Amino acid sequence: MTVILVVLAILMLIPLYFTLSNSLMTEAEIQFNYSLGATANEYLQLKWIPDWVSLEQYKTLLFDRLQFLIMFWNSVLLVVPIVLGQVAVAAMAAFAFSQFSFLGRDSLFFLYIITMLMPFQVTLVPNYLAMDWLGLLDSRLSIILPGIFSAFGVFLVRQFMIGIPRTYLEAAQMDGAGYWTIFTRIIIPMSKPGIAALTILVFIDYWNMVEQPLIFLHDAYMRPLSIYLAQINEGEFGLAFAAAVLYMLPMLFIFLYAENDLIEGIQLSGVKG
Repeated sequence: MTVILVVLAILMLIPLYFTLSNSLMTEAEIQFNYSLGATANEYLQLKWIPDWVSLEQYKTLLFDRLQFLIMFWNSVLLVVPIVLGQVAVAAMAAFAFSQFSFLGRDSLFFLYIITMLMPFQVTLVPNYLAMDWLGLLDSRLSIILPGIFSAFGVFLVRQFMIGIPRTYLEAAQMDGAGYWTIFTRIIIPMSKPGIAALTILVFIDYWNMVEQPLIFLHDAYMRPLSIYLAQINEGEFGLAFAAAVLYMLPMLFIFLYAENDLIEGIQLSGVKG
Protein backbone atom coordinates (compact mmCIF):
# COMPACT_ATOMS: atom_id res chain seq x y z
CA MET A 1 0.00 0.00 0.00
CA THR A 2 2.85 2.39 0.79
CA VAL A 3 4.47 1.72 -2.58
CA ILE A 4 1.17 2.33 -4.37
CA LEU A 5 0.63 5.61 -2.52
CA VAL A 6 4.18 6.76 -3.30
CA VAL A 7 3.70 6.01 -6.99
CA LEU A 8 0.38 7.87 -7.04
CA ALA A 9 1.95 10.83 -5.24
CA ILE A 10 4.77 10.97 -7.80
CA LEU A 11 2.28 10.85 -10.67
CA MET A 12 0.36 13.73 -9.11
CA LEU A 13 3.53 15.77 -8.60
CA ILE A 14 4.90 15.35 -12.13
CA PRO A 15 2.58 17.97 -13.72
CA LEU A 16 3.39 20.40 -10.92
CA TYR A 17 7.09 19.84 -11.44
CA PHE A 18 6.85 20.46 -15.19
CA THR A 19 4.83 23.62 -14.53
CA LEU A 20 7.55 24.94 -12.24
CA SER A 21 10.34 23.81 -14.55
CA ASN A 22 8.77 25.40 -17.63
CA SER A 23 8.16 28.64 -15.78
CA LEU A 24 11.94 28.94 -15.32
CA MET A 25 12.74 28.47 -19.02
CA THR A 26 13.38 31.24 -21.49
CA GLU A 27 10.59 32.09 -23.92
CA ALA A 28 12.69 30.83 -26.83
CA GLU A 29 13.19 27.42 -25.20
CA ILE A 30 9.50 27.11 -24.38
CA GLN A 31 8.50 28.02 -27.92
CA PHE A 32 10.92 25.41 -29.26
CA ASN A 33 9.62 22.71 -26.94
CA TYR A 34 5.92 23.31 -27.54
CA SER A 35 5.49 25.10 -30.85
CA LEU A 36 8.23 23.64 -33.06
CA GLY A 37 7.49 20.06 -32.10
CA ALA A 38 3.76 20.52 -32.66
CA THR A 39 4.18 22.04 -36.14
CA ALA A 40 6.51 19.22 -37.15
CA ASN A 41 3.96 16.62 -36.03
CA GLU A 42 6.35 15.37 -33.40
CA TYR A 43 5.97 14.69 -29.70
CA LEU A 44 6.37 17.62 -27.35
CA GLN A 45 9.89 17.90 -26.00
CA LEU A 46 9.36 17.92 -22.26
CA LYS A 47 12.52 18.71 -20.32
CA TRP A 48 13.11 17.97 -16.67
CA ILE A 49 15.69 20.73 -16.29
CA PRO A 50 15.80 24.03 -18.21
CA ASP A 51 18.81 24.66 -20.42
CA TRP A 52 19.04 28.15 -18.95
CA VAL A 53 17.20 29.25 -15.81
CA SER A 54 15.37 32.51 -16.37
CA LEU A 55 13.02 34.62 -14.23
CA GLU A 56 11.91 36.72 -17.17
CA GLN A 57 8.38 35.27 -17.10
CA TYR A 58 7.90 36.24 -13.46
CA LYS A 59 9.35 39.70 -14.09
CA THR A 60 6.88 40.23 -16.93
CA LEU A 61 3.91 39.16 -14.81
CA LEU A 62 4.81 41.09 -11.66
CA PHE A 63 6.09 44.30 -13.21
CA ASP A 64 4.82 44.57 -16.78
CA ARG A 65 1.37 42.96 -16.64
CA LEU A 66 -0.85 45.26 -14.62
CA GLN A 67 -3.84 43.01 -15.26
CA PHE A 68 -2.22 40.14 -13.35
CA LEU A 69 -1.72 42.23 -10.21
CA ILE A 70 -5.23 43.68 -10.45
CA MET A 71 -6.80 40.25 -10.71
CA PHE A 72 -4.61 38.92 -7.89
CA TRP A 73 -5.89 41.59 -5.51
CA ASN A 74 -9.40 41.02 -6.81
CA SER A 75 -9.05 37.42 -5.63
CA VAL A 76 -7.86 38.59 -2.22
CA LEU A 77 -10.74 41.08 -1.88
CA LEU A 78 -13.23 38.35 -2.75
CA VAL A 79 -11.84 35.32 -0.93
CA VAL A 80 -10.79 36.87 2.40
CA PRO A 81 -14.26 38.28 3.27
CA ILE A 82 -15.88 35.00 2.21
CA VAL A 83 -13.54 32.96 4.42
CA LEU A 84 -13.94 35.23 7.45
CA GLY A 85 -17.69 35.56 7.01
CA GLN A 86 -18.35 31.88 6.41
CA VAL A 87 -16.23 30.81 9.39
CA ALA A 88 -18.06 33.26 11.68
CA VAL A 89 -21.55 32.29 10.46
CA ALA A 90 -20.75 28.56 10.42
CA ALA A 91 -19.31 28.61 13.94
CA MET A 92 -22.32 30.40 15.44
CA ALA A 93 -24.86 28.27 13.55
CA ALA A 94 -23.00 25.06 14.41
CA PHE A 95 -22.97 26.10 18.08
CA ALA A 96 -26.75 26.44 18.02
CA PHE A 97 -27.32 23.17 16.14
CA SER A 98 -24.97 21.15 18.34
CA GLN A 99 -25.50 22.53 21.83
CA PHE A 100 -29.08 23.80 21.96
CA SER A 101 -32.38 21.97 21.81
CA PHE A 102 -35.17 23.92 20.15
CA LEU A 103 -38.30 23.15 18.18
CA GLY A 104 -37.57 22.10 14.62
CA ARG A 105 -33.80 21.88 15.08
CA ASP A 106 -33.37 18.53 13.34
CA SER A 107 -35.76 19.46 10.52
CA LEU A 108 -33.95 22.73 9.93
CA PHE A 109 -30.58 20.99 9.87
CA PHE A 110 -32.00 18.44 7.43
CA LEU A 111 -32.84 21.33 5.09
CA TYR A 112 -29.21 22.45 5.40
CA ILE A 113 -28.09 19.01 4.30
CA ILE A 114 -30.45 19.07 1.31
CA THR A 115 -29.10 22.42 0.09
CA MET A 116 -25.55 21.15 0.55
CA LEU A 117 -26.25 18.09 -1.62
CA MET A 118 -27.62 20.18 -4.48
CA PRO A 119 -25.26 20.71 -7.42
CA PHE A 120 -23.72 24.15 -7.58
CA GLN A 121 -25.39 24.85 -10.92
CA VAL A 122 -28.84 24.39 -9.35
CA THR A 123 -28.35 27.20 -6.83
CA LEU A 124 -26.56 29.46 -9.30
CA VAL A 125 -29.73 30.68 -11.01
CA PRO A 126 -31.61 31.54 -7.76
CA ASN A 127 -28.52 33.37 -6.51
CA TYR A 128 -28.34 35.31 -9.75
CA LEU A 129 -32.02 36.30 -9.54
CA ALA A 130 -31.64 37.31 -5.89
CA MET A 131 -28.56 39.44 -6.60
CA ASP A 132 -30.36 41.05 -9.55
CA TRP A 133 -33.35 41.85 -7.35
CA LEU A 134 -31.06 43.39 -4.72
CA GLY A 135 -29.21 45.39 -7.35
CA LEU A 136 -25.86 43.80 -6.48
CA LEU A 137 -24.91 42.37 -9.86
CA ASP A 138 -21.48 43.45 -11.13
CA SER A 139 -20.33 44.04 -7.56
CA ARG A 140 -18.18 41.97 -5.22
CA LEU A 141 -21.12 41.51 -2.84
CA SER A 142 -22.86 39.36 -5.44
CA ILE A 143 -20.16 36.74 -4.84
CA ILE A 144 -19.32 37.42 -1.20
CA LEU A 145 -22.85 37.19 0.23
CA PRO A 146 -23.76 33.75 -1.24
CA GLY A 147 -20.30 32.52 -0.25
CA ILE A 148 -20.67 33.56 3.39
CA PHE A 149 -23.96 31.71 3.95
CA SER A 150 -22.89 28.22 2.93
CA ALA A 151 -24.41 25.03 4.32
CA PHE A 152 -21.15 23.09 4.06
CA GLY A 153 -19.41 25.17 6.71
CA VAL A 154 -22.27 24.72 9.16
CA PHE A 155 -22.31 20.98 8.56
CA LEU A 156 -18.55 20.54 8.99
CA VAL A 157 -18.19 22.57 12.20
CA ARG A 158 -21.40 21.17 13.66
CA GLN A 159 -20.10 17.63 13.22
CA PHE A 160 -17.04 18.65 15.21
CA MET A 161 -18.91 20.52 17.97
CA ILE A 162 -21.24 17.59 18.60
CA GLY A 163 -18.33 15.79 20.27
CA ILE A 164 -17.82 18.54 22.87
CA PRO A 165 -19.33 17.29 26.17
CA ARG A 166 -22.17 19.38 27.51
CA THR A 167 -20.63 19.15 30.97
CA TYR A 168 -18.24 21.94 29.96
CA LEU A 169 -21.18 24.20 29.16
CA GLU A 170 -23.06 23.27 32.34
CA ALA A 171 -19.99 23.96 34.47
CA ALA A 172 -19.51 27.34 32.81
CA GLN A 173 -23.18 28.23 33.33
CA MET A 174 -22.90 27.33 37.00
CA ASP A 175 -20.02 29.81 37.23
CA GLY A 176 -22.23 32.51 35.73
CA ALA A 177 -20.93 32.48 32.16
CA GLY A 178 -23.31 33.58 29.43
CA TYR A 179 -23.77 32.03 26.03
CA TRP A 180 -21.38 34.46 24.34
CA THR A 181 -18.68 33.77 26.93
CA ILE A 182 -19.18 30.03 26.56
CA PHE A 183 -19.01 30.35 22.78
CA THR A 184 -15.85 32.46 22.68
CA ARG A 185 -13.97 31.02 25.67
CA ILE A 186 -14.85 27.32 25.49
CA ILE A 187 -16.44 26.26 22.19
CA ILE A 188 -14.17 28.16 19.80
CA PRO A 189 -10.85 27.06 21.40
CA MET A 190 -12.00 23.44 21.53
CA SER A 191 -13.18 23.59 17.92
CA LYS A 192 -9.96 25.05 16.53
CA PRO A 193 -9.06 22.02 14.32
CA GLY A 194 -12.52 21.96 12.76
CA ILE A 195 -12.52 25.71 12.14
CA ALA A 196 -9.01 25.53 10.69
CA ALA A 197 -10.09 22.76 8.33
CA LEU A 198 -13.08 24.81 7.21
CA THR A 199 -10.87 27.86 6.65
CA ILE A 200 -8.50 25.95 4.38
CA LEU A 201 -11.24 24.21 2.41
CA VAL A 202 -13.22 27.42 1.88
CA PHE A 203 -10.11 29.33 0.81
CA ILE A 204 -9.14 26.68 -1.74
CA ASP A 205 -12.70 26.39 -3.05
CA TYR A 206 -13.23 30.10 -3.64
CA TRP A 207 -9.68 30.80 -4.75
CA ASN A 208 -10.42 28.43 -7.65
CA MET A 209 -13.91 29.72 -8.44
CA VAL A 210 -14.67 30.35 -12.11
CA GLU A 211 -18.43 30.23 -12.72
CA GLN A 212 -19.45 32.92 -10.20
CA PRO A 213 -17.12 35.66 -11.48
CA LEU A 214 -18.00 34.96 -15.11
CA ILE A 215 -21.73 35.20 -14.40
CA PHE A 216 -22.00 37.83 -11.67
CA LEU A 217 -19.15 40.18 -12.66
CA HIS A 218 -19.55 41.75 -16.08
CA ASP A 219 -16.59 44.08 -15.58
CA ALA A 220 -13.44 42.15 -16.54
CA TYR A 221 -11.27 44.28 -14.24
CA MET A 222 -13.22 43.05 -11.20
CA ARG A 223 -12.72 39.36 -11.91
CA PRO A 224 -10.31 37.23 -9.83
CA LEU A 225 -7.03 35.60 -10.76
CA SER A 226 -8.70 32.25 -11.47
CA ILE A 227 -9.96 33.76 -14.74
CA TYR A 228 -6.53 35.06 -15.81
CA LEU A 229 -5.02 31.80 -17.08
CA ALA A 230 -7.76 31.38 -19.69
CA GLN A 231 -7.07 34.88 -21.01
CA ILE A 232 -3.37 34.39 -21.76
CA ASN A 233 -2.64 34.46 -25.47
CA GLU A 234 -1.80 31.20 -27.24
CA GLY A 235 1.81 32.18 -27.91
CA GLU A 236 2.59 33.12 -24.29
CA PHE A 237 3.29 29.66 -22.90
CA GLY A 238 5.95 30.93 -20.51
CA LEU A 239 3.59 33.45 -18.93
CA ALA A 240 0.98 30.74 -18.53
CA PHE A 241 3.39 28.50 -16.61
CA ALA A 242 4.63 31.38 -14.42
CA ALA A 243 1.08 32.54 -13.72
CA ALA A 244 0.09 28.99 -12.76
CA VAL A 245 2.97 28.78 -10.25
CA LEU A 246 2.11 32.15 -8.68
CA TYR A 247 -1.54 31.16 -8.63
CA MET A 248 -0.79 27.97 -6.66
CA LEU A 249 1.53 29.55 -4.08
CA PRO A 250 -1.12 30.97 -1.67
CA MET A 251 -2.96 27.65 -1.50
CA LEU A 252 0.30 25.76 -1.04
CA PHE A 253 1.52 28.00 1.79
CA ILE A 254 -1.79 27.84 3.64
CA PHE A 255 -1.94 24.06 3.32
CA LEU A 256 1.64 23.58 4.56
CA TYR A 257 1.07 25.99 7.46
CA ALA A 258 -2.10 24.30 8.71
CA GLU A 259 -1.74 20.76 7.37
CA ASN A 260 -2.04 19.11 10.78
CA ASP A 261 -5.13 21.13 11.71
CA LEU A 262 -6.76 20.24 8.38
CA ILE A 263 -6.19 16.50 8.82
CA GLU A 264 -7.23 16.52 12.47
CA GLY A 265 -10.30 18.62 11.81
CA ILE A 266 -11.58 16.39 9.01
CA GLN A 267 -10.82 13.18 10.92
CA LEU A 268 -12.49 14.28 14.14
CA SER A 269 -15.52 15.77 12.43
CA GLY A 270 -16.04 12.53 10.52
CA VAL A 271 -15.58 10.27 13.57
CA LYS A 272 -17.77 12.32 15.86
CA GLY A 273 -20.53 12.71 13.27
